[in-house]
Amino acid sequence: MSAAKNELIITRVIDAPRELVWRAWTNPAYLTRWWGPRNFTSPSGTIDLRVGGKYLFCMRSPEGKDFWSTGIYKEIVPFERIVCTDSFADEKGNVVPASHYGMPGDDWPMDLLVTVTFEDAGKKTRMTLRHVGIPAGEMGKMAGQGWNESFDKLADSLK
Repeated sequence: MSAAKNELIITRVIDAPRELVWRAWTNPAYLTRWWGPRNFTSPSGTIDLRVGGKYLFCMRSPEGKDFWSTGIYKEIVPFERIVCTDSFADEKGNVVPASHYGMPGDDWPMDLLVTVTFEDAGKKTRMTLRHVGIPAGEMGKMAGQGWNESFDKLADSLK
């Protein structure tokens, strides 16, 4: 994580064609297969894939607690790049502070910025996530771990 910008950067090579990895990010039927860390499920996901459109995703902990996130799409270049905001939300899509979920809310901005890029890597896809605004320290480490576990599930879901 880049401390200067509180930016988390993760690059993965996924053993699937770029169009399929893109679909995993843009189609709720795919996204709900992998969204959330290991042992979490994703019972709900809606996507309005257009600039200005919103998404609303739910991840459910093994204990049954739901965590909602929402954002607004800022840039969409099909099969190449998605840029969107990212915020904690309630089940109706209203932005809420991190403290809503028991996290130290003072460190978390209300809106973060996510950029995901997709590049051909032979018959595979190089996917890079940039998540800007994540607090440094323990919360940042947990966010990185959560994303990495989600990406493990993403790769497995496309086999």
